[in-house]
Amino acid sequence: MSYAEPGGSWRPFWLVAGALGLLVVLDAALPGPGLPPPVWALAVVAVLGVVATGVVSARRAWTVQVDAGGADPVLAVGPERVPLADVDAAHLRAVGAGTAGVDAGAPVLGGGWSLPRGRSGLPLRTTDGRTVLVPTRDPAALSRALLAAVADVPGGPSEREGTLGS
Repeated sequence: MSYAEPGGSWRPFWLVAGALGLLVVLDAALPGPGLPPPVWALAVVAVLGVVATGVVSARRAWTVQVDAGGADPVLAVGPERVPLADVDAAHLRAVGAGTAGVDAGAPVLGGGWSLPRGRSGLPLRTTDGRTVLVPTRDPAALSRALLAAVADVPGGPSEREGTLGS
């Protein structure tokens, strides 16, 4: 794997677990009637279950991977895959130079209506002319990884014939 960017972090889970643990300790330490232990157990399991479900969903839907070492080199965002042989490296270089961008209304790779919070979209054009946004926290690092991987792909831009036969 050349590049991997997890789609979600376990930090919210551990922050919520710590806050709930603090509340349980405070409930036991403070005078007065407290909540029965089964109620605390149910609350902790329910809340942490919801948070864990959100983390796992984010990791499945928004993890970005550039896998250039396999039999079929791909860019994967969640369940969607784009073969690296189909990536237009010239457009990616132009995006890095600031001379190209994204088509209006381009879909977000990985699904969804918009980019996830905390991510920006790296415009990516495929050789068939379709443009998509790749959601990433570090567009420069992803662009470098894609350009390095695309140059090594059999049938990649260095081995592909141009539209005018040159």
